[in-house]
Amino acid sequence: MNLGEPPLFPSITLPEPLQLPPPILDIPRADIPSYTPLVVPPSDLRPPPGINPDARDNPPKAAPKPPQLPPIQPPEVQTLGLPGTDIEVPVPSTAIVVTAATTAFVSVAATLIATSLFKHLVSLFKPIIKQAWNKMKKKEDLSSSSSLSGPPDS
Repeated sequence: MNLGEPPLFPSITLPEPLQLPPPILDIPRADIPSYTPLVVPPSDLRPPPGINPDARDNPPKAAPKPPQLPPIQPPEVQTLGLPGTDIEVPVPSTAIVVTAATTAFVSVAATLIATSLFKHLVSLFKPIIKQAWNKMKKKEDLSSSSSLSGPPDS
């Protein structure tokens, strides 16, 4: 069984590559952060026993604080004292509380009514929309099937 000569495959001769000098790269260096630790003395620092502190080591006396004035409150804010304590809690006036409560009641009522109305309308319109959709789909199926069959022969 003789298969004959082997097939000749096409070949491409590529030119020699351009000789470039090797790149010169510096070795990367990292700047490592460093810090000097901060020594914070404890808040109850005292000299060891048997050592007398110098007068110059004493801390300076703090300036006296100005007297605290009570915050100025608008006239519509009333204060209510908590029994058994010296704490007074600010309470808004009756008109402000009534306005806030009325607004909250109206917004909640409107939301609940709108939600129930929307659900009722959806249940009413769902069969109507479904029936209209089925009629449109049936018309579309009829028109597409008649266009596929082609024009009638005469």
